[in-house]
Amino acid sequence: MEDFFIISFVCVALPVAIVWIVSRTRQHETDRRAEVMLKAIEAGEPVDLKKFGAPRKTGRSVKQELLDKLNGACVTSLIGVVLLIYAIIGYYNPEWVEGRLLSTNAHIFGGILLAIGAGLFITYFISRKALAKEIEAEEKELERASSEKPEEK
Repeated sequence: MEDFFIISFVCVALPVAIVWIVSRTRQHETDRRAEVMLKAIEAGEPVDLKKFGAPRKTGRSVKQELLDKLNGACVTSLIGVVLLIYAIIGYYNPEWVEGRLLSTNAHIFGGILLAIGAGLFITYFISRKALAKEIEAEEKELERASSEKPEEK
């Protein structure tokens, strides 16, 4: 009975609480931005809509996000392949895996992780083609910004 409460707390209550906290933080940030904008309008100050319209960026470029997706694909696929090899070895040599962790379900977890990795590879390659122009524009913007900075000696 005690295990049930721990598992339900970790698997249900904790994720719900995390999502609620993140959404409340974003809502509070949006409310504060709107309040500042309304005060500026009431005071007759010019309002920069670009500054107030869009939420803050995370500072990550499209290229960095794609590389993170590729990294995740490599890691999950590699873990999936290792688990599948472990399951195959255990099938043909059962005394080798006897009493070891995940010996009975390694093929299931390996297959799931391999499928997730394959899905991430697919989305990486599709996104790379679809976002090629955005990546090129970001690289040109970075080059332009770096060429405008005065060099320090």
